[in-house]
Amino acid sequence: MAAVVLMTLSAAIVFALGLLHVVYTFWGTKLTPRDPALRSRMGEVPLVITRETTMWRAWVGFNASHGMGAMLFGLVYGFLAMAHGDLLFQSPFLLVVGLAMAGGLFALGKLYWFSIPAAGTGISLACYVASILMSHG
Repeated sequence: MAAVVLMTLSAAIVFALGLLHVVYTFWGTKLTPRDPALRSRMGEVPLVITRETTMWRAWVGFNASHGMGAMLFGLVYGFLAMAHGDLLFQSPFLLVVGLAMAGGLFALGKLYWFSIPAAGTGISLACYVASILMSHG
């Protein structure tokens, strides 16, 4: 039971961070540059890969899909932990994929983000690892 609770907590943290990221992407100014001129230029400049979008539109899309990916991880691993714990904890494939995602998010948080998502993903990773250890211990 403790393994299920820890896995669910791990998933819930990532889901919450992802949901917050999507909210910040579409509402408010938290994910916009502090320099209004930079925001303006991002809306004017296309990417090298294509002229069909601007840096700003790509920025919004990347942030939205990033948040959606975190939410998907949270939903899937939370559901598996609560509804199909035996399947999850007995599947090396699912456990390794989840560990890679949780570890990857933590690494990105430490390298590229700021303290709150880094701490959140670190706690999520710790809960994830602890859940695996408890389920196999």
